[in-house]
Amino acid sequence: MGNGAAEGSVTACVLLIGDELLSGRTKDANLSYIARYLGDMGIQVREARMIPDVEAVIVETLNEVRAAYDYVFTTGGIGPTHDDITADCVAKAFGVPIGHHPEAMAILTKHYEETGNPFTEARKRMARIPEGASLIPNPVSKAPGFQMENVFVMAGIPMIMQVMMDGLAGRLKGGRKMLSATVSCEMGEGQLAEGLGTLQAAHPDVSIGSYPFFVGKRYGTSIVMRSVDEAALASVQDRVRSLMRELGAVPIEGDVRAAS
Repeated sequence: MGNGAAEGSVTACVLLIGDELLSGRTKDANLSYIARYLGDMGIQVREARMIPDVEAVIVETLNEVRAAYDYVFTTGGIGPTHDDITADCVAKAFGVPIGHHPEAMAILTKHYEETGNPFTEARKRMARIPEGASLIPNPVSKAPGFQMENVFVMAGIPMIMQVMMDGLAGRLKGGRKMLSATVSCEMGEGQLAEGLGTLQAAHPDVSIGSYPFFVGKRYGTSIVMRSVDEAALASVQDRVRSLMRELGAVPIEGDVRAAS
């Protein structure tokens, strides 16, 4: 487990793997889903990286982040084609052999028999799993993902990734949930900046973000505060309201853009 567990929080990193993502040919639709799904469980996504289908990059990145975070979730690169190299890279990162997993082979053999499609050598690549890994079920297209220690390897296709995530609920242990509060006002963030900086320095356990908004002819700033400590969050929220009033602005609860 990574360093977050000692602080009462559980942390995660998401690796989005694929040349098609970096070229812009495919738009990522997985990170937001994974972050929200894990957030509801009390697992905080602290980092996400989009990396190419390059063995050295995948292996080096995976070894770095699996040591730094409690959980790592990867998407992409576990299909039947030559450029689907994620499983091989995971095996190399962990220093274990890779081969056709008996259970995965049985699942796919039955699937292709039922569909009447040939179980080709290319399709058998989807049953190649690093030694010691456990399977992640795939009710949609049957080709499984897998778990290797704290690393969860899933498909890049959003529909399949989502059902794989649903199958992980019993394997994941969450920590303290991240709470959030937003206060807005019709004032530029430059006027709030100094006071917010002082607040942040005084309350390191609360993350304070400043986001300008433009809605029609209205403009201003939304201050988003996040913390696992409910009392600390409420205290900073009150101080942000007070800061706005001191500077001549009227606090507005919530995100102005969301309410418009």
